[in-house]
Amino acid sequence: MSGSWAHTMRIWNAETGECEHTLTGHTNYVWCVSVLLDGRIVSGSYDHTLRIWNAETGECEHTLTGHTYAVICVSVLVDGRIVSGSEDRTLRIWNAETGEW
Repeated sequence: MSGSWAHTMRIWNAETGECEHTLTGHTNYVWCVSVLLDGRIVSGSYDHTLRIWNAETGECEHTLTGHTYAVICVSVLVDGRIVSGSEDRTLRIWNAETGEW
């Protein structure tokens, strides 16, 4: 997986090096990505949002809003919740199923 300044995220095949999906939806730079326990992907962006993606289809399942500035880091807790850090000087803990914090 990789995020980009082109507002997209890509899922790469580790064996062939080929891009399998280009995920679009963010409206600014994609700063961080992480894999959820169930295989979905979460991305954080300069557009102040996180998005949860289906890795197989490339579809966005949830857009998580609440930060007031760029999301610069994201991690997944052992219980499956998402932690995001933002340049708004906050950390938020999100439910990966509902998208609520």
